[in-house]
Amino acid sequence: MFARIEASPTVCHGKPRIKGTRVLVSQIVLAIAAGDSISQVADDYNLDIDDVIAALKYAGHLAEIEEYITV
Repeated sequence: MFARIEASPTVCHGKPRIKGTRVLVSQIVLAIAAGDSISQVADDYNLDIDDVIAALKYAGHLAEIEEYITV
């Protein structure tokens, strides 16, 4: 389902990242949230635009499956 995303306990503390890199999904999402364009993020991290889009889709998927409890 997310062929461009991988996670391994021995790389980046097991956090999801773009396959074959050390670029975290969270780095990409935070860069987009800060106002960077998809193409700018791809250029900054030497990624394909499809990698950036995959990270955003992955983050969206995580947001859909998480359950938050208000205290």
